[in-house]
Amino acid sequence: MGSAPALALLEIDSVARGLAALDALVKKAEVEILEVNLVEPGRLLVLFAGGVAEVEESFGAGVSVGAELLLDAMLLCDAHAALLPALRGAVSLGSAEALDNLGVIEGSRVASVLLAAERVLKGARVSLTGLRVTGGLGGRAYFIVHGAQADVEAALELGASLLSARGHLHRVERIARPHPEMVTWLLRPPAFAPPAPQ
Repeated sequence: MGSAPALALLEIDSVARGLAALDALVKKAEVEILEVNLVEPGRLLVLFAGGVAEVEESFGAGVSVGAELLLDAMLLCDAHAALLPALRGAVSLGSAEALDNLGVIEGSRVASVLLAAERVLKGARVSLTGLRVTGGLGGRAYFIVHGAQADVEAALELGASLLSARGHLHRVERIARPHPEMVTWLLRPPAFAPPAPQ
């Protein structure tokens, strides 16, 4: 694989077509499949990573096979370092001062939410608290950031702008001075958790 990191996700409105797209993209180039997972209602998500050239080739193959059943897609040629750990369930609560302001950004398509997270992390002075993609969200996903009030507000504006432009904004909220009891429930259960040991 190439040396530059890249991350891609396909969201396909059919398990059968999603598996065909998965087969096509792994045949096209050497990439690492990070997760293949179902979200409601019957959508297949395929998340993969690798060198930029390889991921771009595989992404093109997957998009081509997904065709009219491709609901959303994401290709990041230089993914923010916090995204992959967050997809695997990592939570970063930071300091008590940082948690004085939280921003919650929720979208109706997983790929668009990941693109919004990337834009927010690179365009606002906030830290990623966590990210969730679960079947129980009905196909939606959300992420939470923390930081100073002005920075969180800027992050919410950036995230909402991208999601709105793609027609996938569900809701954004700023939570000031969250109660400690609420903080313990912020990001449960984990998102794309690592597979259980064999």
